[in-house]
Amino acid sequence: MKTATVRIPEEKRDVLKIIASIEKRDIKEILTELIDEYIERHKETLEILSKPEWVEIIKKGKEEIKKGVKGKSIHELED
Repeated sequence: MKTATVRIPEEKRDVLKIIASIEKRDIKEILTELIDEYIERHKETLEILSKPEWVEIIKKGKEEIKKGVKGKSIHELED
């Protein structure tokens, strides 16, 4: 596995070291867990952006909002 250098502000790094020490974990483990959680939270966004037709629909909707186009109420939407 390739590695990468991550710059962490000193005050945050110190707190992270303390937490890792208390939990008896490596900082690498903690950072890997955080990265995995971040990726998981953003999977839906990646799925949406990978479908060009959805991106166009979103752009069109944003333009309509800017123009003040009145949308449909929840009761007017199709099932």
